[in-house]
Amino acid sequence: MRAAPTILHLDMDAFFAAAEQASKPSLRGKPVVVGGLGPRGVVATASYEARRFGVHSAMPMGQARRLAPHAAYLVPRFAFYRAISGQVMELLGRLSPLVEPLSLDEAFVDLEAGGLADDSASARRVGERLRAEILATTGLTGSVGLAGSKMLAKIASEQAKPDGLVLFEPGTERELLAPRSVRIVPGVGPATGDHLRRAGISTVADVVEAGEDELVRILGRAHGASLYRMALGHDDRPVVAERDAKSVSVEDTFDVDLHDRLRIRLEVERLAERCVARLRASGHSGRTIVLKVRRYDFSTLTRSETLRGPTDDPLVVREAAERLLELVDTTGGVRLLGVGVSGLADYTQEDLFAQAEAEAGAAATTAGAATAGASTAGAGSAAKAAGDAADTVTGAGSGGGAAGAGDGTGAEGGAGGLLAAVAAVVPRTAAEAAARLWSPGNDVRHAVLGAGWVQGSGLGRVTVRFEEPTSTAPGRVRTFAVDDPELEPADPLPLVPGGATGAEPAVPVAPATPVVRAGG
Repeated sequence: MRAAPTILHLDMDAFFAAAEQASKPSLRGKPVVVGGLGPRGVVATASYEARRFGVHSAMPMGQARRLAPHAAYLVPRFAFYRAISGQVMELLGRLSPLVEPLSLDEAFVDLEAGGLADDSASARRVGERLRAEILATTGLTGSVGLAGSKMLAKIASEQAKPDGLVLFEPGTERELLAPRSVRIVPGVGPATGDHLRRAGISTVADVVEAGEDELVRILGRAHGASLYRMALGHDDRPVVAERDAKSVSVEDTFDVDLHDRLRIRLEVERLAERCVARLRASGHSGRTIVLKVRRYDFSTLTRSETLRGPTDDPLVVREAAERLLELVDTTGGVRLLGVGVSGLADYTQEDLFAQAEAEAGAAATTAGAATAGASTAGAGSAAKAAGDAADTVTGAGSGGGAAGAGDGTGAEGGAGGLLAAVAAVVPRTAAEAAARLWSPGNDVRHAVLGAGWVQGSGLGRVTVRFEEPTSTAPGRVRTFAVDDPELEPADPLPLVPGGATGAEPAVPVAPATPVVRAGG
């Protein structure tokens, strides 16, 4: 624990929904839900107005609609959110070289490493200045928590919501934690929480009273000892500026179960290509190819194949995924498919099969009996045997999956899988493409009426509300044919002058140079 509250936790307030309300004056102060709008979509973010009805992140969209039938339901604009997030992360990077992003809207900052704070007063000044800069730069609000540890800084930011700042003075940890639910401690999820509750432990004070020996008996040595230390307020976890990626993956949930084997194979091929594109963009290659299949009964199966060396070749990844698909029974239908690559490296083996061929050729030469044809044949068999398959099956409805089976880098709660569930299947037909083009919330521009956003579409018509972030009153509504030549998709408008739109690359985090002076 630190002697000063120099660990800052920033959490943007209802980030996706707040960005939509700021973009659309007619939605300000009203319930807004952002997520996948299909029958199997989930909520990515709900505005505070929608939360009053019980809507929350990760909730099935159908349930959200029943709870808040009059809310505005919009598709996510991830490029827009990432651009705003880039601006926020740049501001954090100016405070310290140690910034640990947790998702698009959340991060830890080590103010001590930046030399900007060494006591409560200077830390509070930095936090208040950061909140003002975020509002001026993005038009959105964020809540700040300050404490001597990561656990308490995060608790403080939760208590500060919305649009506030809470500072916990070091030395008050046990008093602050004692009455709170044990679920507030990092590492205590629903399963562990239920396990502890059955043992009569429901608050952090109960954890301390139970003692380390009892916790070790209930949870095991590592988890029990860690929980006891956290309950005492002892959290020495450092702010880590960079985390090594463990896997890269993509997945799609389908509105209707897939039954046709050829369609399933085409989806796997498409996912493999998207996965490789993401893999290359991250500057990695990988050795282990993972296929995830969630069947009609919610049972989730994974298959994996480990190659001889790392690759980012789309053909290699696609063929491996196709081989893994052959090991899966898709009878009854498939509701979700995913392809991932793990065992990442920062170099690429340009041609896995060429290497296998060379090894086979070298072995044949050593043996003294190899023709060109035999060498080629040996290479083919060597390449085909380059991976060994392993599988894991989780029970029906478990939602489990392979490492890296999520689709994204973590947004709104670190939930790669959440972003995957939010994303609908890519359109395959002209009708589906048109529906996606005119999804509620998407930006459009009319040649005469100017900028607006889609309120809804169907039966060959699209309804648009014409307003901009700077509008002082809700805009007018017009309906057009979906093929109206004067109406076209458009880039988002900035929330403030000079703000991010998603049309340009997000601003990278610029590490700050530590300074000696505190405050300022």
